[in-house]
Amino acid sequence: MSGHSKWANIKHRKAAQDSKRGNLFQKLVRAIIVAAKEGGGDPGMNMRLKTAIERAKAVSVPTDNIIRGIKRGTGEIEGASYEELTYEAYGPGGVAVLIEVMTDNRNRTTPEIRALLSRNGGQMGESGSVAWMFERKGVVEVRGDGLDEDALMSCGLDAGMSDMEASGEGYTLYCEPSGLQALREALEKAKYSVESAETPMVPKTPVEIADAEAARKVIRLIDALEEHDDTQNVYSNFDIPDDVAALIEE
Repeated sequence: MSGHSKWANIKHRKAAQDSKRGNLFQKLVRAIIVAAKEGGGDPGMNMRLKTAIERAKAVSVPTDNIIRGIKRGTGEIEGASYEELTYEAYGPGGVAVLIEVMTDNRNRTTPEIRALLSRNGGQMGESGSVAWMFERKGVVEVRGDGLDEDALMSCGLDAGMSDMEASGEGYTLYCEPSGLQALREALEKAKYSVESAETPMVPKTPVEIADAEAARKVIRLIDALEEHDDTQNVYSNFDIPDDVAALIEE
C-alpha cells in the first residue's frame, strides 16, 4: 500500500479553510447546476449530482439553493449557462497543475487564470502537457480515532479498493471511479465514518519538495488559483515532507 501522504494532510487542512470562504456556496451550486444539466435532476440516477449535493450539504448550503441549482441545470428555471474548462499549467519548480473551472464567460476566465499563474511563478501549458501525469480515481476519506488498519483494509479490499494510505486523522482509500459508490456504501455499512467520497485527478508520480521556501511558493499559487470565483478544483503533483510542512505552518 502507498506511504503516508503529506499533501493529503495539507489538502485536508485547506478544505477546512475553504469552508469559510464567501464564494464557496456559489462554487458548490455551480457544480450542482452542471451535474444536473449533464445527467438529469435525480441524484439517485446521477452519481455526479449526488456527490455535488453531498458536498453542498456538508458545508450547510441552504436546501433552497440546492433545489434551485438542480432546476437551473435541468432547465426548469432560467439562469446563466456554465461550461467546464480544464487548464494545464506549470507551477514554481516545474510542478504540474490542473485547474478545473466552471464559467459563464471563458473570455474573462482564461486571461484571469493566466494572470494568476504569471503573478505566482507559474505559466500556462499546452493542452496535454501535464494531464498525462494524472489519473481519475475514486477517493474515499475515512476519519476516526483508533481505527484498525487491518480491518479497514480488509473491508476496503472486499469492496473493490485498490490502495490505501494513512491521511491526517484517518485513511484515504482509492478505487476505480466506477466503484466509488460501492466502496462508500460498504464502508458505511461497516460503520466507518466516511468524510468524503469523490473522483479527483490523482498524480501518478508525486514530486517531493524538500525546500520550505519553494513549498511556500507552490502553496501560494494553489491558494490564489483556488480563490478564483470560477475555480472548482486545483490538482498538483507536488508532495511536501512532514518536516518541511511543519516549517510552513509555523
